[in-house]
Amino acid sequence: TRSQPPFFASMVNLLAGIRDSQIYVRYLPELQAEYDFWMAGEDELSADRPAVNHVVQLPDGAILNRYYDQGDYPRAESYREDVETAKAAGGDAPTIYRHLRSGAESGWDFSSRWFADEQNLATIHTTDIIPVDLNALLYNLELTLATAYAEQGDAEAAATMQQRAQARLAAVQAYCWDEAEGFFRDYDFVAGGFTPVLSMAAVYPLAYEMVQPAQAARVAELIERDFLQPGGLLSTLNHTGQQWDAPNGWAPLQWMAYRGLKNYGHDELANNIRDRWIANCIRVYENTGKLVEKYNVEDLSLEAGGGEYPVQDGFGWTNGVLQRFMLESQE
Repeated sequence: TRSQPPFFASMVNLLAGIRDSQIYVRYLPELQAEYDFWMAGEDELSADRPAVNHVVQLPDGAILNRYYDQGDYPRAESYREDVETAKAAGGDAPTIYRHLRSGAESGWDFSSRWFADEQNLATIHTTDIIPVDLNALLYNLELTLATAYAEQGDAEAAATMQQRAQARLAAVQAYCWDEAEGFFRDYDFVAGGFTPVLSMAAVYPLAYEMVQPAQAARVAELIERDFLQPGGLLSTLNHTGQQWDAPNGWAPLQWMAYRGLKNYGHDELANNIRDRWIANCIRVYENTGKLVEKYNVEDLSLEAGGGEYPVQDGFGWTNGVLQRFMLESQE
């Protein structure tokens, strides 16, 4: 009934860099299939029906995406918790179930990013929100498809994808950039304004080179002032007991911030984030003998917590980011 954030194009770009540009042609069908999934229903959009599946048409005609689960019933893996949340919310249970399921699609399950009151899971309204990170990922997918079609010799399809990427870039700038705050924000298209929560999703437009240098400088300033902690970067500034909120930091967000800041020459801050994260991971490893899925970045004497299950050992993205950070710190 749902997907996950569309990182496949980023993986294809990495592989093409290691091998050669024929990789784009090899994976073109899969790239296009993923794009078709996220854009399904686009031809049904109208002023009367501004949101269909994952696509949303804004008042000026711009099209951006949201997270959206086809199901409106409790998640099998968290059935009891979802029923309890729907009871606490009151009102229409199927709507709450869809918001919960769509929050799971985002990967940020759960975070105050999706909560109307910034604190309580019962106020979740994921499908009302245009997430800045999702739209940066889809911008990258559109550019990757343009590259793939050009590589295949289909200039017309390449041009179409290039145009779609530029239209999305303009829409992200129009709807997700907060000039007053100097930060990229999620947009509540139902309410017609920014959601109240600042989050590390703001670094995605920097990671995919969608911003002006002056914007990158302001994002860097706010990150350094508010998000940077002794052990790395916070996911949000809110303490809610949810795992994608303070005091937790997550490896993928450290990496996206690092890449994004490096793209715009903010090397000192990027390296500071990297080195704090490395030290945090190594400290927990020395104390426990393992790497884990998330870390407390505020208080280095405590382990991470929150969410619906105990902290997981492992953990793929922690291992990958830590290895790459350690390599880069030696260069």
